[in-house]
Amino acid sequence: MLLDQETENEIVYELCQLFGRAILPVTQFDRPGAPGDGFGTAFFHTELVGATDDGDVLHEWLLSADVATRAPYGEIGLRPSVTEPADAASDGILMPDFAGQWLHLPEVGVAAMPTGGLHGHAEDRGWRWRTQQVTDAVAARADAIALVGAEPSSAFVLALGVADDGSRPLEATIERVVRDGDELRLTTELPAGYVGAPVFGVEARPEGEVALRCLGLVLPGNGGGHPLATFDRIRSALAEATAGYR
Repeated sequence: MLLDQETENEIVYELCQLFGRAILPVTQFDRPGAPGDGFGTAFFHTELVGATDDGDVLHEWLLSADVATRAPYGEIGLRPSVTEPADAASDGILMPDFAGQWLHLPEVGVAAMPTGGLHGHAEDRGWRWRTQQVTDAVAARADAIALVGAEPSSAFVLALGVADDGSRPLEATIERVVRDGDELRLTTELPAGYVGAPVFGVEARPEGEVALRCLGLVLPGNGGGHPLATFDRIRSALAEATAGYR
């Protein structure tokens, strides 16, 4: 669906309110103290894996592009808005064996980190996470993804860019998404730090309103645009990789 500019601007504002605390910056290093040599964005996702008499069974993951998670060392950045108390954790979380912290799903280009270790890190240091998640309800299903055709549709990327001073500002951009064969693709090249970021579209509701849906996440660029790892494929890959633990 291609929206008018005013509606697109309203959605950008809404995205920052709803999901600004869902995303974290990711930086890769060859060794501690070395300059960062790879920048990406990761986001919290709650996966619905079942239901019991006591309620839904959810798994929480930190998702990113696989290419952003392959270095020997990495850092998960922190921002004041995602900790309670605010500014309780001024430093990022430096992780040795960074690649080993993730479940790698190379068939879809995605990596997923179980968040138990992140919550344990916070608890050990006297603070807690104050985040938002891309929930299972917001993550697009195959039928919603299939609605994207060869004609450009409005898409919105929520990412942590890379400023000249090395800071990672929150950025929301209005893009165009198209179907390219059996894949979805953003039509323009995105700045540094955007790989792994969630990409949102809108789905028309019968009552005439639109609902936000997360189509998937940004993969590395190829030829002036970026393919997406779409959520239908992410769901299937996660389910297959964790089949023995559900």
